[in-house]
Amino acid sequence: MERRTFLQCGGLCGVGLSSLGATMLAQAASDKTTAKPATGPTSPATPITIRPYQLLCTVCSLGEEGGNTAEQYTKCKQIREIIRKNPDTPITLACSAGPLYAYQESGTAEDTPESEEFNRKRDLDVLQILGLAPGCTLTARALFKTLLMGVSTVAGLCAYQTVTGPAWKGCPKANSGNYERGYEKGITALISPRSEEEMAQEKKKSLEALYAADEVTVRPHIMMCSVCQYGEGLRPPYKEDNLPELVDLIITKKPDLPIKLLRGADWMMCAPCPGRIPELNSCSHVWGNGELDSQKRDLDMLQKLGLQFGSTIKARELYRLIFERITTTNGIPDICLKYNSMPSVWWDECAGHLYQANPRVRYEKGKRELMAKLKLTSNT
Repeated sequence: MERRTFLQCGGLCGVGLSSLGATMLAQAASDKTTAKPATGPTSPATPITIRPYQLLCTVCSLGEEGGNTAEQYTKCKQIREIIRKNPDTPITLACSAGPLYAYQESGTAEDTPESEEFNRKRDLDVLQILGLAPGCTLTARALFKTLLMGVSTVAGLCAYQTVTGPAWKGCPKANSGNYERGYEKGITALISPRSEEEMAQEKKKSLEALYAADEVTVRPHIMMCSVCQYGEGLRPPYKEDNLPELVDLIITKKPDLPIKLLRGADWMMCAPCPGRIPELNSCSHVWGNGELDSQKRDLDMLQKLGLQFGSTIKARELYRLIFERITTTNGIPDICLKYNSMPSVWWDECAGHLYQANPRVRYEKGKRELMAKLKLTSNT
């Protein structure tokens, strides 16, 4: 990793926010194979740097009661405003973690009044619980969703049941219940969800496009999701995506409908999904990291099928190839099943081993039923 130079951000230096530069990787929306371009801002978000403990303080500020705003809450309200304007702002977590991690050293300027030892331990505790390393960068959406998955209380983080010495008195707000109240409000208190009206409009427009299309665009792995949905009994109309409508169209009218496999949370299938980020043509499921996991699944599936982004294949033939090459979702490793512990940027209910039996059953049931509907035979 490159050594970073932290430049103080004049308007937000009191929050520990620093500029990391003005460039980022190009978003998936600019990819030439995207079916419908992203509609949001074309300029990349400006990355910021905060201390790990400030994740806690930001949630804690959501639960503040009364009119007296604590100093750390004033700072965190500025963080909240940045997130409100762009939930996918890249955030780097910097702390004091010794010479081996000097490339991201935060110094002590943003320490709270408690001791240096307390500040260092609290930062490292947060990173350890979240499974992250000093200097890790994730989007605000991903960081705060992961935090809310892993930290339901600040007991033992910001204050201790027994004060063992003057250095370990802890934060005076730790026992106020503010964090726990903020936690109960959930991620929507920080990041507004897509509106029901917007998603309904997108559902209508994308279905019109689907039914009129001579070629349908789909991100690869959700063709497997369509099998699980069918095995679960989902049929049109379905509110959150257009897969049941696609399957019904293929079964009843167009078994040879050309399917083009594309990158990103493709508009034609994913337009009404609550987890879709329209501006980036990306997925925010899996605690804000859905695009990461989805891209891995897309590529895993393409490898198994011997295809690539941009490949176009008739729907019936695509299902035949999927059922021939991917007989179950329970392989080790496989497209759906993974063994990452929680919290993790790779975890979701399909990947988690506590949930693994149900996707397997649904996929295999959907496979049998769709093979019958499409008059496909199998040697397995």
